[in-house]
Amino acid sequence: MDIKESYVKTFPKDEVALSTDNLSVLYGGKVQKLFDASLSFKKNTITALIGASGSGKSTFLRSLNRMNDKVATINGKIMFHGLDVNKPNINVYELRKSIGMVFQRPNPFPKSIRENIIYALKADGQTDKQELDRIVEESLRAAALWDEVKDKLDKSALALSGGQQQRLCIARALAVKPEILLLDEPASALDPVSTSKLEDTLKQLRSEYTMVMVTHNMQQASRISDYTAFFHLGHVVEYDSTANIFTNPKGSLTEDYIQGSFG
Repeated sequence: MDIKESYVKTFPKDEVALSTDNLSVLYGGKVQKLFDASLSFKKNTITALIGASGSGKSTFLRSLNRMNDKVATINGKIMFHGLDVNKPNINVYELRKSIGMVFQRPNPFPKSIRENIIYALKADGQTDKQELDRIVEESLRAAALWDEVKDKLDKSALALSGGQQQRLCIARALAVKPEILLLDEPASALDPVSTSKLEDTLKQLRSEYTMVMVTHNMQQASRISDYTAFFHLGHVVEYDSTANIFTNPKGSLTEDYIQGSFG
C-alpha cells in the first residue's frame, strides 16, 4: 500500500473535541516530519497514536497545543471550539490551559506536592486558600493519588516514586481544568505496577476528559484506547476504532506493524 493512501475515521461535528486539517510540520523550513494530517478526536475518549520511532506521532501531538512553535513551521488548521488555534493571534498560554500536556518523563517542580498543584493557579492570581485547597484535593483524587499523599502535601514532590510523580503531573495538568489532555508516552519510564495504576487513572478520567496519547506499547494501546491512529514516515496511514486496528486493519502497512513484521 502506498503510504499516502490512508483510511481515516471521521465523527459528527458535535462529537469532536479537537481536529486537524492538513497539518504539516517542517523543521528548519526544510525537513518535513508530518504530511497533511487530518484527524478528529471524539469527546470523552482515549486515542492512541502508534508507529515506529520517527513516524511523526510525537511531532503531531506536540503541535496540538503549539509546543512546536519555536522549533518548527506548522501549516494547516488545528480546530478547537470552532477556532483555528494554529493562527498567530491565538493566546498560547490560554490555549494550554484548555489543552494540557503530560510528558514522557515525570517532571514535577522542585516544590511541595501542594505547590506543584497550585503553582499555575497562583500565577494566574488565585489567592483563596480554601478554594486552592479544594482544587488540590480534587485534582489529586482525579489522578488517583490523594490517598497516597494526603498526609504529606507539604513534602517535596521529588520524594515521590516515579509513578506517583507522573500521576502528580497529571493532577497538576487537571488543576487548571483542561478539556483535552495530551500524553507523550506517559508510562515509558515507569515500572509495570506504576504503569497499571497510571492506565487505571486514565480510564477513570475518560468520562470527563478527551485524551490523545502517544505510545510505543501495543498492549497498552489495545488495553486503554478507544481509537488508534497509525503513523508511518510522517503520514497518517490508518485511523479507526482500536478494536478494528488491532483485529481487522484495512491497510497492509498497519497489519504488518501490528503483527510485528514491519519493515
